[in-house]
Amino acid sequence: MFNKFLRENKIAAYILTIIRLYVGYEFMLAGFEKISGGKFDASGFLAGAIHNPVLSPAKAVEYPNYVGFIQHFALPNAHLFNVLVPYGEFLVGLGLILGCLTTAAAFFGLVMNFSYVMAGVVSSNPLDILLGVIILAAGFNAGRIGLDRWVIPFIHKFAGKEKDTINSVKHSA
Repeated sequence: MFNKFLRENKIAAYILTIIRLYVGYEFMLAGFEKISGGKFDASGFLAGAIHNPVLSPAKAVEYPNYVGFIQHFALPNAHLFNVLVPYGEFLVGLGLILGCLTTAAAFFGLVMNFSYVMAGVVSSNPLDILLGVIILAAGFNAGRIGLDRWVIPFIHKFAGKEKDTINSVKHSA
């Protein structure tokens, strides 16, 4: 029932717009600060996540696969993450603010937020995760008051998926 409200209700679309603008502003600001500062370097953060991983109450590493990913892929390719993180944050924020490809922006925002949490950074990430899940669950309705109103139908038309063919179901007698 709540999911139907999120996905179809016009009032929900206005509420989702406010949530989307807030989360988008947070991401865009974080990305812009890293881009405009010109000195963003993820290697210190990545090294810290390896040397101080999240521990369980039994003092075992809570996310060993993630620590392995950071150690064997992310840190050796820190130059790549020095570009991906700030521009990714900025583009997620821009997508959410404009309501353009909203579900994709929310998904990639969630990926980044979960990455920070698994690296041991709490900050505002749990709230951003909660709001991001709400946006993602709302689907198209989250971007209805935004560019998705025109972009998504264009994508469907371009991909050859007309509305009639998406929603039609053939029944056999």
